[in-house]
Amino acid sequence: MCWSPLSRRGSRRWPAANVWPSPVDLNDREVETLTWAARGKTSSEIAQILGLSKRTVDFHIDNAREKLGAATRVEAAIKAATGRLIDP
Repeated sequence: MCWSPLSRRGSRRWPAANVWPSPVDLNDREVETLTWAARGKTSSEIAQILGLSKRTVDFHIDNAREKLGAATRVEAAIKAATGRLIDP
């Protein structure tokens, strides 16, 4: 069976059996902000890069963190990279 991390337009999905107890579905903005966070950028830096407010960046990273079941943004970045949801 062939699988792609882009299982449908606008989101990335990882099969449940491999990493998490249920499928994780991150939208494009969550992937984008988490990727920059994984590269060591602060929320303020990410906001400037993407033309968003710092609060909006934090919102997307927090959503991704909750979907991944992570306590911190570092843990979320590690889980997302391990699950091939982002390419740091």
